[in-house]
Amino acid sequence: MGDSFTEGIGDAEPSSPGGFRGWADRVAEELSHGSEDFKYANLAIRGRLLGQILGEQLEPALALKPDLISISAGGNDLIRPGSDPDALAEQLDAAVGRMTAAGANVLILNGPDIRDTPVLGLIRGRVAIYNENLRTIAARHDAIVGDMWSLRQLSDPQMWDGDRLHFSPLGHHTIAIMALQALNVHHSLVPLEPTPLPPQKWQAARAEDLVWAREFLFPWVLRRLRHQSSGDGITAKRPTPGPVAGPGTTMPGAGS
Repeated sequence: MGDSFTEGIGDAEPSSPGGFRGWADRVAEELSHGSEDFKYANLAIRGRLLGQILGEQLEPALALKPDLISISAGGNDLIRPGSDPDALAEQLDAAVGRMTAAGANVLILNGPDIRDTPVLGLIRGRVAIYNENLRTIAARHDAIVGDMWSLRQLSDPQMWDGDRLHFSPLGHHTIAIMALQALNVHHSLVPLEPTPLPPQKWQAARAEDLVWAREFLFPWVLRRLRHQSSGDGITAKRPTPGPVAGPGTTMPGAGS
């Protein structure tokens, strides 16, 4: 359950449903190893606010009677001026309670430390407050926290997509490893280190900032003013449970 982060935006993969892979798909691929009846659904849709995620995805998720539910929600709310991390946490608290009461193991992913991220760094305090609330929710309902805040690797610019809002394939891979470790699951993923970038002159960095603002920041602001969302007209890429395999892997029975 979630938004663009769990949908996998930034981790383009033409062979994956919806054209994106992402950390959740990567985790599911590892969980499926050695299990012939493993099934995975991904209900996340880009641009969704917390209330929309709970209103649109919670009931379908519970109807699947899953063994494991992951949820990452609230990031799009926190970006908006005047958002209240405590009020958001109250909404999530009740939903997580329903998930665990239904017998599901729940993985809650918190927000990364965006201290050095342009523009997003301005809401770092709100993210930190929300994260502390998520820890309280997890403790109350015996859920698991996937702790992105302490994942220092995410401070590297190469962990982020060109829009500086979503993670790159390297970032999704790194987060998948963290999630599997949080679940205490043995896996085959190997940590990857980004290739060091050459030093960049101040003028070149500012020029890149201007290009980013024109291509990504201003369109995002315009969508907010027009009450539009990047997820308008988008549906979940994996609405029903099914087998999952990595890119280039033939699914059981394919071609038969």
